[in-house]
Amino acid sequence: MTEERVEHLLAEVKDEFGVIRVLEVADYRFLEFGDAIEQSCVFTADPSWLEYDYTRAMLIGALCHEQPENALFLGLGAGTLTQACLKFLPLEDVEAIELRPDVPRLAIEYLGLDDDPRLYIRVGDALELLDTAEPADLIFVDLYTDLGPGVGHLAWSFLENCQKRLNPGGWLVINQWATDDGKPLGAALLRGLYHRHYWELPVKEGNVILLVPSELDQELDMDGLMARAEGLAPRLGYSLQSLIKAIRPAT
Repeated sequence: MTEERVEHLLAEVKDEFGVIRVLEVADYRFLEFGDAIEQSCVFTADPSWLEYDYTRAMLIGALCHEQPENALFLGLGAGTLTQACLKFLPLEDVEAIELRPDVPRLAIEYLGLDDDPRLYIRVGDALELLDTAEPADLIFVDLYTDLGPGVGHLAWSFLENCQKRLNPGGWLVINQWATDDGKPLGAALLRGLYHRHYWELPVKEGNVILLVPSELDQELDMDGLMARAEGLAPRLGYSLQSLIKAIRPAT
């Protein structure tokens, strides 16, 4: 192993759900759950930089909305997507619900999460706290443990309530696992729940990002999405166009 690939353990804590670690490798820091299961990757020079395609795809979900004012994150992790949305979108209020109390603390202490006055973090189970969250223009579901997707990713009533918490014209963005055939985990459930009216964005990490509108008569404005992404590219430092081209109707 070369010197720049040496891992440095910066923090390790144990809670009722297992172990949480923060590791540093060269210019990056990683949040890990359990037995070296990577949850988040942070570029230390710019914590709003989205390193992986699945996080960039979730940002594309945010850009489906022309002018979002508020957002709800169910699952915080290192907060890179939250930081990117705060930095690049015209958001006024952002709420994040995180199950494990040490995660926000570690994100602030080691992973560059800003103490932004627009951001309100609550600790608890998203399945229990969703009903007490404010309705939002954007809702992100990213509830992963060291064993894979949390139960919310396949819980009909929870996913239904996520859509119901959207403001008119809002978008629900779900980071779903992909099965071996490339379809999202729980495809049959999702098709029934959302009446096949959503879009899928597969990414190379083995996930499928779901883009779910608040209403059945709400369409995805691809031209507007492309234009917003193109306008943002100079500030992002990367292009989203190739990912946008991979968006497909629900299968």
